Amino acid sequence: MSETASFVDPVFLARFGLSRANVLDYFLHPLNPFRTQINTSNEVLAMQGISIGMLIQQGTTGFPLSPQAAEEEYHKALTRLTGEQYELLPPVDPSFYTQPSPLYTIRHVTRTNQRSFKILGIYYVVEGVIYKAPSVRSLMKANVARTVDGLAGASSALSVCARYLPSTGYTWHFDDNEDNVDPVALMKLHKRMKRRKILDNRKPGERNEAEEEGLRSSQAIDQILLRLAKSALVSSSAPIAAPRPTIAVAEPPSTNSSVVGDANRGK
Repeated sequence: MSETASFVDPVFLARFGLSRANVLDYFLHPLNPFRTQINTSNEVLAMQGISIGMLIQQGTTGFPLSPQAAEEEYHKALTRLTGEQYELLPPVDPSFYTQPSPLYTIRHVTRTNQRSFKILGIYYVVEGVIYKAPSVRSLMKANVARTVDGLAGASSALSVCARYLPSTGYTWHFDDNEDNVDPVALMKLHKRMKRRKILDNRKPGERNEAEEEGLRSSQAIDQILLRLAKSALVSSSAPIAAPRPTIAVAEPPSTNSSVVGDANRGK
């Protein structure tokens, strides 16, 4: 499954809406290409009548639970089982336990016991659209490809400005007038580009499969951030991003404070 693919079910969203109580049911939709084809612990709990929505309404003793307590109880029920599971991660802002959220994060794990599990994937549900989080490898490949492409373009643009004389060595000439460009340097540049085309066996600007995968992953991240930026909930309610901790740095006292301190000691 490509990391840039997505899934949305308009019928489910129109009929039930989307909340933390049913987002796992939405993810486990039979047509969702991201879900595993084997039986998961979530489906085992569903056959027992245990879900986040049911726990909110009835709890474990017949009394309703708060959304946060229901999710914690559901997570405890998952930890008592083994195999592949989908976990709903807590929201950044606790207020999203009781109000609609534009972003839900689901973690796919395989569990061997209550404390041992392996993460298989991370998925985002943004405004009802399910995306798979790109891997670190694909993001690094995209960043490296963009960097190399920019450096290659800069080197090609600067190569025509280099001049060499036996008496002075290499010098640089930057002139906006294209009529003054050295035709010999341009001819050498075209030969060099043609030689690279023959060695790479591809057209200028054509990317290989690895570069295309990196760019698609970068575009998927941009699409997720764009959906979050356009969400009315993000602009009108608490921010999604977690506040960064403030680090206090001790600064040396200024010259004026030192002078005042000396004056006070003198008094």
